[in-house]
Amino acid sequence: MGYELRVVRESPLAFAELARAIAPAGFELRGPDEIVTGHRGGAHPVARWDGRLVGEPGSDWQVAQLLRLSVALGARLVGEDGEVYALRDGVIEVEAGGGVVEIGKFDEIIDAGPAAWTP
Repeated sequence: MGYELRVVRESPLAFAELARAIAPAGFELRGPDEIVTGHRGGAHPVARWDGRLVGEPGSDWQVAQLLRLSVALGARLVGEDGEVYALRDGVIEVEAGGGVVEIGKFDEIIDAGPAAWTP
């Protein structure tokens, strides 16, 4: 199990609401619990439903997709350690410990696709 990012809202997210909201945002449900989106002809996993919406990103692209999904649901994207991911002026940022770190430009990350991080 990798590092989890959670889609968090003030009001609980019901599965029926999730199912209605994902298609207009460009996502689809595969199987009973996997949320995927396309890139260059392929469907790539972004998150899973287990009573809440979580993802274990392996690339900046997956972080960007999780952020896009959280915005579509009127939610925040929060990491296990409490850091908050946000989109500000087209740039993905992570706020943690009173500081802000830029991940990169949202559009460039989305265009680059789901290439995995390398150690």
